[in-house]
Amino acid sequence: MSRTRDAGYVSAYEVQAAYLPSITVDYLVIAGGGGGGAGLGGGGGAGGYRTSAGTSGGGGSAETSLTLLPGTNYTVTIGGGGNGGASGGVNNGAKGSNSIFSTITSEGGGSGTSVGSATAGGAGGSGGGGGWGGAGGAGTANQGFAGGGSTDHGNSGGGGGAGAVGGSGTAQANPAPNGGAGVSSSITGSATTRAGGGGAGRYDTSGGIAGSGGSGGGGGGANTSGSSGSDGSANTGGGGGGGGFFSPNTRTAGGNGGSGVVILSYETSAGTITFGAGLTGSTTTSGSNTIATITAGSGNVSWS
Repeated sequence: MSRTRDAGYVSAYEVQAAYLPSITVDYLVIAGGGGGGAGLGGGGGAGGYRTSAGTSGGGGSAETSLTLLPGTNYTVTIGGGGNGGASGGVNNGAKGSNSIFSTITSEGGGSGTSVGSATAGGAGGSGGGGGWGGAGGAGTANQGFAGGGSTDHGNSGGGGGAGAVGGSGTAQANPAPNGGAGVSSSITGSATTRAGGGGAGRYDTSGGIAGSGGSGGGGGGANTSGSSGSDGSANTGGGGGGGGFFSPNTRTAGGNGGSGVVILSYETSAGTITFGAGLTGSTTTSGSNTIATITAGSGNVSWS
């Protein structure tokens, strides 16, 4: 004889779940930055920037804090930076990889494109700079800004940053366009700017000055014979700088994008975090909060 559950019945599991203490977690999730294009290349775009503890990228407002449960695993992935375009040819950079915390995914930074390609920069968290006549790559809403485009075959664009659009290239502009600025966050207790775009590369033979990386870890473009674009800074999501273009037709490599980061802040009294296998992380305190900073890997975190 089957039994029908009474509408007013509440299981022991449901009673227990209703009284589990929850943990309110603020987060900053930054993806890996895009690589810069080779040879007078556009700068790589910064990794997508999402946070509940201040202004998000692309001019977005603060997102909602997450309410989590102890004893439950939550996924974390730290996105790597995209490789810069290889020297010696018309080689574009690569897009950065996504960073993830629980339900929050930040998009990898867009790639910078190369001299001679007249190709738009890659789309991403922030867009990559367009190379030699190409438009800037699109940013992702509430994560980052677009890369700068190029209106002439004399310059490429700077990579977009979380806080500003990358500089646009015009005919023989000197210095070359800069990467877009990043965004400052005080989630750790100290204000730190991250997710700047990569600067564009420049000719050496014309006495050109390469574009600077955007504040917050963007790599600078190349303007010294034989040098490559600078890499974006690790754990900032900064875009890589564009490579240089030197006589006779020597194209140097673009810089690699900087790796991303996940930073979490929660009341110390709410629980103790555990980093699962595959993750590299550490904790500090700021006032009554614990700050967990995860810098590499993929795995789970949980609280007890």
